[in-house]
Amino acid sequence: MRRFTIPKLRWIIAGLLLAVTMINYTDRLTLSVLIGDVRKDLTLSETDYSHLVSLFLAAYAIMYAVSGWVVDRVGTRHGFTIFVGAWSVAQMLHGLAWNKWSLGGFRFLLGLTEPGSFPAAVKAVREWFPADQRAIGVGIFNTGSALGAALAAPLAATLGIRYGWRAAFVVTGALGIVWLLFWLVIYQPPQRNRWLSRAEAAALGPLMQEAPSGPAAPRPDWKRVFLSRPCLTLMLARFLADPVIYFVIFWLPAYLQKERGFDLTMIGRYAWIPYVFGGFGYVVGGWLSGKLLRAGWSLCRARKVALAAGAALLPTAILAPLVPNAALAIAATSVVVLGHAIWVANLLTLPADLFPGTEVGTASGFTGMAGSVGGILANLGTGYIVSSFSYLPAFIAAGLLHPLACLLLWRLLPPRVFEQGAAR
Repeated sequence: MRRFTIPKLRWIIAGLLLAVTMINYTDRLTLSVLIGDVRKDLTLSETDYSHLVSLFLAAYAIMYAVSGWVVDRVGTRHGFTIFVGAWSVAQMLHGLAWNKWSLGGFRFLLGLTEPGSFPAAVKAVREWFPADQRAIGVGIFNTGSALGAALAAPLAATLGIRYGWRAAFVVTGALGIVWLLFWLVIYQPPQRNRWLSRAEAAALGPLMQEAPSGPAAPRPDWKRVFLSRPCLTLMLARFLADPVIYFVIFWLPAYLQKERGFDLTMIGRYAWIPYVFGGFGYVVGGWLSGKLLRAGWSLCRARKVALAAGAALLPTAILAPLVPNAALAIAATSVVVLGHAIWVANLLTLPADLFPGTEVGTASGFTGMAGSVGGILANLGTGYIVSSFSYLPAFIAAGLLHPLACLLLWRLLPPRVFEQGAAR
């Protein structure tokens, strides 16, 4: 009897990863879109909002490192099941909040459960995509962050206007439960996947010979991973650069309301635009380094050039608060998100380049933790700066951090580090 298979299965899995990343960002951004109504209902100040964002990021930082280790231990399939199910419940609980601290508690729970998606997604790409396709695989799933951010504004605003902000959290939280049904049917690593055709298995080549992670796999040596030069360097880079996208995600709607006179309807109509450019950038960033690899460039050079191309666009952020109208401010922010997306498509690929499959989740978790710590500190500073001064200093910092991080990566990750990673 002929076995039923799914054609181009790894690209369908990439689509699932895109969808879950989209849901992840939709859920986390719902609060920033509806913060005007939430603040009025729960009597919150700008400082209170910065505290809520910091609670989310603190939990995110704590759990990012742990979630990567968990994913390496239980495997990609079960890791996603645990974290997506938990964050969907946490998102729906937001609709029950009655004051700052109850909302802060639900926000903290969301922060504990959402970060597991990213080490798991990088690990899935490592399991299914060879080196010259990894960055495009990472770019595809990261496109979900742009699409989720773009979807969050009109979806949350529409739900908030028609049914109230509480209903918006319940509906967006339910999306993750629906996604899990598809995930559990389709996903297993390639060595165990019943839907994988023989032709695609042959195309995966050496990946089919690797032992899949899970409870039976060797435990990752997290101390060695943490103290390794690649991990520490990537942690530093994300500590510097990740706060920029957190600033855009959590503060752009508030900036448009305070400085450009937007109401909730206008935010729903226009705040999604920068993230469309981000979606394009994730794909372009992944395609660029893959194209350079296929043209004969070394892994080190291809990744670094693509990173530099993205970082070079970030100084445009400095223009956003200086231009005379909101349309130009959104245009400048769109270039920022485009550059960050090109950067991220390659930066998040580096753990898969530099670590073996059984340690990819752990390494990704540590680097994400560092990015979240940077985001916490930057967010607290942003809350103080915009309350006491203006948004201009925050936009200046957003324009300079990626180029600085890029210079450090070029200096601290020489070709021999990539050669050692490829040999593992």
